[in-house]
Amino acid sequence: MSNNGKLLSVENLSTHFFTEQGVAKAVQNVSFSVKKGGTFALVGESGCGKSVTALSIMRLVPEPPGKIVSGEIIFEGRNLTALGEKQMRRIRGNRIAMIFQEPMTSLNPVFTVGSQIAEAIRLHQGKNARRAWADTVEMLRKVGIADPQQRVREYPHQMSGGMQQRVMIAMAVSCEPSLLIADEPTTALDVTIQAQILDLLEQLQQQNGMSILLITHDLGIVAERADDVGVMYASRIVELSEATALFTEPLHPYTQGLLKSLPRLGLCERRLPTISGMVPEPLDFPAGCKFHPRCPIGLDDKRCQSVEPQLREVRQGRCVACWYAPDYESDAEYKEYESKYGRHKRLSTDS
Repeated sequence: MSNNGKLLSVENLSTHFFTEQGVAKAVQNVSFSVKKGGTFALVGESGCGKSVTALSIMRLVPEPPGKIVSGEIIFEGRNLTALGEKQMRRIRGNRIAMIFQEPMTSLNPVFTVGSQIAEAIRLHQGKNARRAWADTVEMLRKVGIADPQQRVREYPHQMSGGMQQRVMIAMAVSCEPSLLIADEPTTALDVTIQAQILDLLEQLQQQNGMSILLITHDLGIVAERADDVGVMYASRIVELSEATALFTEPLHPYTQGLLKSLPRLGLCERRLPTISGMVPEPLDFPAGCKFHPRCPIGLDDKRCQSVEPQLREVRQGRCVACWYAPDYESDAEYKEYESKYGRHKRLSTDS
């Protein structure tokens, strides 16, 4: 990925939770950047650390037991980890906004949706109650809610899940943030509503020029909407790439497994390939590469079992954390990679 035009740069971020059972290393040495006006997707199975990464950026990790133990979060030239809570309040919800996973639990049930949106506008924009209310009605209209003058006075329980999600989006973009963090924005929504929500986010992105950090496990959404992708596994990013290159030629065995498990037209397999095993618990990560117990070659390789590979650039814009990822400047390494994994040029034609 290009270093030009970065809005957000996360460098070696580590967030741990200190519990009675031990230290849960939820996020370890995570680095990525989000371009101005672009969409960066953070993908991976549940429990890999995606949401904790987002909460760390927003400085919303509950402390205790959680704590950002190292790293920097550079946003618009400022290191968010060095700011006090008062300074973060000026940024949080204003310059950086977040759509949380569950709108049904994120909205306050005892206040109307209008009052909740207007509160954010008054707090961050300094507008009076009348102007904030007018802006709230306009925001509901922008996100496609019919009869916004009436809906603005309704409570969350009077709305469907799709409409609640639209209210959450309206609240998040009401202050025209530079960065929108969308944590599973289509969870629990049916397919038609999912498409409408994603189209809405793209429309608002184009209108306001904002960047989006999209957190999801839906690779179909990633293929259609993302510019750059970070694949996360067991607290670490294992592959960074532009979206097109990732889907054309995945380099990490975990990424390959995720893509192979997707249903594809033209294949007559009775059963889709799966990745065996489960994501390890943060309190009990395996030694070496965290993916090696589930990897097709990691179980037979002592180096994979004992030494954790670091994220390294193997070609321009392509970074991967795997001992067998091919270095395209070395024919010998590439041949060794091919002999272990096989060639994964185009998954759409793989059997």
